[in-house]
Amino acid sequence: MATPRIVLFGATGFTGRLTAEALAARGARPLLAGRDQTRLAALADALGGDLSIAVADVGRPESVRKIVAPGDVLISTVGPFVRRGEAAVAAATETGAIYFDTTGEPTFVKRIFQRYGPAAAARGAALVTAFGYDYVPGNLAAALALRKAGAGAVRVDVGYFVEGSGAARRASAGTRASALGMVLEPMYGFREGRIVPEHGRTRRFLVDGRVRHGLAIGASEHFTLPPAHPGLREVNVYLGWLGGLTRVAGVLAKATPVIAALPGIRRATEALADRVLRTGGSAAPAPAGAGVSSSVVAEAYDAGGRRLAAVHLVGGDPYEFTAGVLAWAATTALAKGVHGTGALGPVDAFGLDALTRGCAEAGMAVRE
Repeated sequence: MATPRIVLFGATGFTGRLTAEALAARGARPLLAGRDQTRLAALADALGGDLSIAVADVGRPESVRKIVAPGDVLISTVGPFVRRGEAAVAAATETGAIYFDTTGEPTFVKRIFQRYGPAAAARGAALVTAFGYDYVPGNLAAALALRKAGAGAVRVDVGYFVEGSGAARRASAGTRASALGMVLEPMYGFREGRIVPEHGRTRRFLVDGRVRHGLAIGASEHFTLPPAHPGLREVNVYLGWLGGLTRVAGVLAKATPVIAALPGIRRATEALADRVLRTGGSAAPAPAGAGVSSSVVAEAYDAGGRRLAAVHLVGGDPYEFTAGVLAWAATTALAKGVHGTGALGPVDAFGLDALTRGCAEAGMAVRE
């Protein structure tokens, strides 16, 4: 039987390359996989020249299946995930591998937990989706806040915020394409103990003395937190990247079901996303700078709406964090495995204390 290894699928994309560099910095020697053999070879040379490469394409799912063996740790950075992510999930499930991806797409996250999780559990595979800035730090902050709050907590709100003059230009082509795909997808929340539709909810957070606005979005926290905290009746996750435009975006989000029903609109959106990938996929986003920072806030409340606890995480560039936390997770999983099978959240997979340390190593730490 072959020795288990880390397989990085999508290695030559922007996030994939950052992850490859972070893995190499930790002493890992992953198999680099993707569509372009020339670019894979160049990346392997840049990282030391002794890394193995493999050509695999989601258009040929069998090619993805061939690069994954039982016991392997598969990282997928190939998006948009709703359209391109299934081949890697299927490969991990069929082989009983440990799987991580970098999706921030609510529909794909929901699909992992509701559709793929049971099959993965039956085959001994572990699927840990959305393992990056979306949505690892929110899971961590919320779990820490709920631990502080105790049994009286019935609701937790999470807010994600990025700021800095270079933050907007930092978005990769894959991120932009995924965002276009999300525009027409139905959002969800967790209220009254169940997953419910979500359209345009907004709220304000006080972060470092400043009022910050967030727009509700579907996330992994809605699936991962309630099983671990049986008294939890409501989970809300908000993205605060739009600043003062958040409330306008909330109004537009309420119209999403009507817009999505228009003839040809989904085809047009997919075509635009494909164009973004073709024209911007090989170009690197603006480099990270000291001006790009991120913060995640989680607040736990009791049944009367009284805030019981709050946790604030602070860090730098979200892409750098994603690469770093993926490298930590993959090397840890290869050495020690993860806790459980099926669809798992980050706290489920590693435990709260270990995840806290891993996020700190990747640059996202609890503000005391």
